[in-house]
This record gives sequence, C-alpha cells and structure tokens, in this order.
Amino acid sequence: MANQTIVTEFFLQGLTDTKELQEAVFLLLLLAFLVTISGNLLVISLDFFHVFLEATEFLLLTPKACDHYIAICQPLCYLCVMSNRVCTWLILTCCLAGFSFIIVPVILTSQLPLCNTHINHFFCNYMPLMEVVCSRPQVLEVVAFTLAIEALVSTVLLITISYVQIIQTIVRIPSVQERRKAFSTSSSHIIVITRCYDSCFFMYVKPSLGKGVDFNKGVSVINTIIAPLLNPFIYTLRNQQVKEVVKDLIRKMAWIQNK
Repeated sequence: MANQTIVTEFFLQGLTDTKELQEAVFLLLLLAFLVTISGNLLVISLDFFHVFLEATEFLLLTPKACDHYIAICQPLCYLCVMSNRVCTWLILTCCLAGFSFIIVPVILTSQLPLCNTHINHFFCNYMPLMEVVCSRPQVLEVVAFTLAIEALVSTVLLITISYVQIIQTIVRIPSVQERRKAFSTSSSHIIVITRCYDSCFFMYVKPSLGKGVDFNKGVSVINTIIAPLLNPFIYTLRNQQVKEVVKDLIRKMAWIQNK
C-alpha cells in the first residue's frame, strides 16, 4: 500500500492510430458537431422569431388604421403623407417596438430553472412554459403583464381614434354608393383587428394557469392556423377586382364542364 503511484496526467488515445482514419473521423465529427450546433440555433431562433413577428404583426395594425384614416379623411394629402419613406419608417418602428416588447421577457424567461421537460402546448409559449418552471418570479409576471397592457392600450387608443374619425367622415358622404365603398374598404381591417385583439387579450392579459393553459392552446390555434387561413379571404374577397376574377374563373370552369 505504501508503494502506490499518484496519477496526475491522462493521455487520450483517440479512436484510432491510423492517420488516414484520424482525418476522416475528424471531418465526420466536425460535420456532426456543426450540424448539431446549427440545428439547435435554428430551433432557438424559430422560438424567438415566432414571437417577434407575431408582436410586429400586431403592432402593424395601427399604421394600417392610420393609412385608412388618411385615405378616407384626407384623400388629397395621401400621396404626400404616406410616402415610401414614411411607410418604411413605420414598418421599421413597428419591428423595433415588437423587438423591444419581447426581448426583456425572453431574457428573463431563459434564466428560469425548469423542473419538467413536457410543455402542455404545440409551441413554446409563455403561459405553458410557466407550468414547468420550478419557481415563478413575480418580477417576470409583472413585466410581461405591463408590456402586454402597454401594447394593447396604446394601439387600441390610436386605432379607436382613427376609426372614429373615419366613421364620422363616411357618414357625411352624400352618395350611398361611395359610403358603401368606404365601409367596404375598412371592414376587412376591422375584422382582422377584432380577431387579433380578442385572441391576444385572452392569451396574454389574462395569464391564468391550470385550465387556462388548455384555453390558451385553443386560442393559439386561431392565431397560428385559422387566422392565416382566413386572412386571404378577408383581405382579397372584399376587393371588387378579385371578385370579378373569381366569378370569371367560375364561369369558365362551368363552361368547360358543360362542354
């Protein structure tokens, strides 16, 4: 027992001593490592960009309402006010605001300890993620709730002011046909706003756990699947030119079948 040797160094022998095989194994493992890193970064980016683009799309509803206000209430000034430069700045502002609204909750959430690997949802959303957190910090809930309220209140206020002015202007139009045309122009946007704000209210402003997570999944289906499916019909089928094209296509198909 007194003649024991204390080992202080280790030498890794590797997978093989053959030089040709060492190079091949090195390239193979390097490729696998790069694919692994790229795949994980892609998944993390898709969690991030889903929330970022969702927030940006939500904020873009406000400039759209302002665009309708200028087009209906100030038509002679439309080309001067809604120039390409202004539209570009509005889009960039919405993107920056969407990023600023989500970056703080994302950073705070990424530092939370998780006690479970099964998330009761079909994507990594805030509410179901809180179900697997070991301890829910009060500051995260306050920050997320405050940002959601701030986004909702500010955008709802601007959109409401815009559409109050739009409705007042449309009512004063003497021609019935022109009034119907003006209402048709704004109705598709109003439908999208109603659908978006209703779902966002139930998902983020009322963050209850338990049964609320199951309800959250149902609302998320509307946002991620049903809403993109309905948007083309909401936006395009109210356009007169699109209606004429669809009718012409139906007539041609009926003529071909009868022939």
